[in-house]
Amino acid sequence: MTAIRILAPQWGNNELSAPVFIERVLEAGFDGIEMSLPDDGAEREDWLRRIADAGLDLVVSQWQTVFHTEFHAHRIALQSLLAQACAARPLLVNSQTGKDFYTQEQNEELIALADAIAREHDVPIVHEIHRSRFSGHPMLLRPYLERLPGLLLTADLSHWCAACESLLEDQPSTLDTVLPRVRHIHARVGHAQGPQVPDFRAPEYAVELAAHLGWWDRIVTLRRAAGAPLVTITPEFGPAPYTFRLPYSQAPVADAWELNVAMAALLRERYR
Repeated sequence: MTAIRILAPQWGNNELSAPVFIERVLEAGFDGIEMSLPDDGAEREDWLRRIADAGLDLVVSQWQTVFHTEFHAHRIALQSLLAQACAARPLLVNSQTGKDFYTQEQNEELIALADAIAREHDVPIVHEIHRSRFSGHPMLLRPYLERLPGLLLTADLSHWCAACESLLEDQPSTLDTVLPRVRHIHARVGHAQGPQVPDFRAPEYAVELAAHLGWWDRIVTLRRAAGAPLVTITPEFGPAPYTFRLPYSQAPVADAWELNVAMAALLRERYR
């Protein structure tokens, strides 16, 4: 039986201390946390100890290489960050890898580096579908899928909605190729003009919600058919500017944490 593990994103809650955030996660009923690790070693160990003591799962998210645009610096940072992430012994590492303006050879070098680190530590590393990365558009990703049969992905298809200005209705073959590669889901609902609807519960976004649920349903079905022991899902509605703000007052139109808790409840009921 494939277990569904729903994790809380630390993104948007970074100002909270470890004990405060972990208590918030437990009260909301999440199974674990997805977070990037602190640079400071003592702080990192404190987080890991508290997460383990709370009985929570961990997915480590590597996104910090976004700050390194020059390839050599990006490669060095990626190697360090992925090794540090794997050393924490998470369920998996979610990596925002490469750049959409690197050559295919450069991005494949980074993917090969990630594969080597994953094998060394025996921790899965999966690459997030994300704008501005090698996977930022379906046609950018396709050559890597053709050349790298072991390439595994995190599905954040909200990014492709924005990149393609659609709900991918015209790309069924792409989805047929991509969804079997998915090992982790970021459950955020996008739309044709952006990666996050203001509130997925609003009736005006019913079509967008249905499209994303359909993709997630297919992923869960594929993983269950493959006999996977678990599927990890992180509701990932983010802070501003992902969450819209009103002009002038800058008041948020929704609360990202509330959206993530509501999405977790929807998914738990759907996949129980």
